[in-house]
Amino acid sequence: MHLEQKSYVLKEKDVTPRWWIVDLEGKTLGRIATRIADVLRGKTRATFTPNTDAGDFVVAINADKIKLTGKKWDDKIYYRHSGYPGGLKERTAKELLAKHPEDLITKAVKGMLPKNFLSAKLLTKLKVYAGSEHPHEAQQPKPLGGAQGERETKN
Repeated sequence: MHLEQKSYVLKEKDVTPRWWIVDLEGKTLGRIATRIADVLRGKTRATFTPNTDAGDFVVAINADKIKLTGKKWDDKIYYRHSGYPGGLKERTAKELLAKHPEDLITKAVKGMLPKNFLSAKLLTKLKVYAGSEHPHEAQQPKPLGGAQGERETKN
């Protein structure tokens, strides 16, 4: 008698996305960005499949109160290019926080997602807001456990 083990392949129609909310006040950027990237990919679920969008939505509030360690506020530089000769622009993390605090979180999470076609789709599930107000109350987001080993609550 020969027994075969079947691999479980997750399909996107089988996934019911959940909504999580993260308060970024006082949290370290890299640690919380790692946690958010894992939730967006669906790595916290038992049915994780690398090639499927099985992640959840994450609402991040208080992006303007995020924390960086050491001298990164002045030493960490974000680059962009206009496409024209001599068009390289640079901003420090402090300048980026002052003008666009949402971009600081989004860029950190984007760097932790895989570099493929799925990355852009997963990034649309991240909603970042500078203040504590957000328009996603109707989805009833649950608080997400932090980066220090806390786990999210069950359904």
